[in-house]
Amino acid sequence: MNSGPVLVRHYAPGGKEHGGGIGRFIGYVAAAEGSARHSVVDTRGPWLSLASPLRLLAAMMVMAGDRLSSPFCIHHIHVAGRGSTIRKLMLAAAARVLGCQHVLHLHDYDYAHDYASRSTIGRVVVKRMFQGADAVIVLGQHDCRLMTKVLGVRPERVVVFPNCAPDPGPAEAQVQVCPRIVFLGRLSERKGVPELLAALASPGMAVAPWKAVIAGDGDVARFRDLARSLGIGHRIEMPGWLDVDEAGAILNWADILVLPSHAEGMAMAVIEGLAHGLAVITTPVGAHEEAITDGVNGIFVKPGDIQSLSDALATLVTEPDRRQALSHGGRALFLSRFSMPVYMCRLDALYADICRKASARSPYQDPEHEPD
Repeated sequence: MNSGPVLVRHYAPGGKEHGGGIGRFIGYVAAAEGSARHSVVDTRGPWLSLASPLRLLAAMMVMAGDRLSSPFCIHHIHVAGRGSTIRKLMLAAAARVLGCQHVLHLHDYDYAHDYASRSTIGRVVVKRMFQGADAVIVLGQHDCRLMTKVLGVRPERVVVFPNCAPDPGPAEAQVQVCPRIVFLGRLSERKGVPELLAALASPGMAVAPWKAVIAGDGDVARFRDLARSLGIGHRIEMPGWLDVDEAGAILNWADILVLPSHAEGMAMAVIEGLAHGLAVITTPVGAHEEAITDGVNGIFVKPGDIQSLSDALATLVTEPDRRQALSHGGRALFLSRFSMPVYMCRLDALYADICRKASARSPYQDPEHEPD
């Protein structure tokens, strides 16, 4: 048989367009250059609805069809907590029954809590799901320890891959008279939006020149009202959710990215901010602290600490040299750890290892990968 590029199916709620940060990440991977061919399967639809179970059933049928037509296809299953785990339990069970190679990729801001909150039976089936995968990808060391110490996944099957983003190219050096601040993410308490608005309304920021875009889905109207009540509505735009091109335009426009989340895995917004050479302010949650060095390529503030957030924003708004230093440090960090070539090299090596092991177990000596 003639060998060819391995086919990889990605399974995620909402696919690339309606899957939030996970969908955006998958879109980046699917479009990147690498040794595999990527296809994306929506397991839920644009939102949870009565049609969602049919989407999940259709995804299982795709998996079953691949088992016959492309037996060495790798099924890359993206999982988070709550309802996502329920859907992926069924997909992973189907993969095991069918004998499909499959990877579980955990994207969650606190999966340890999600796991602990489940029933005894629920914890057993979740452990079996992760233990049955050919590999488990996590975003940081905290989730790596969860997999090996709590869920019993063999250490050699767990890999730590921080997220990635395309390289927009070096930013044009410029000093803005009125620095521009951007937030990208769901407008919610978990993302720290109430504290961000309070910090922007603080006395130190009131006298400083700045304007901001706070973009994302969620309860946009409520936060617009809150901004107006704080007297800063005229300085902030809240356009709602932005697609990839719109988000890229806003990042090109901005000087500072702020994400004061209470919990994250490894936020795509932070990686995209580093890629665009923005001065990044975020919190040391999830895998952020494993990647960012405070004061060198980003600034950390404690979750919920309005005063520290206000001080950090005021410093960057009023000190262009400080912004520029963080811009250079963040851009260098992105190129070394979060760029697509770095990520795809590691991902392709993982896929190749899975294929080698599958080929050794299979009667086929040289796997042939059929087209979609």
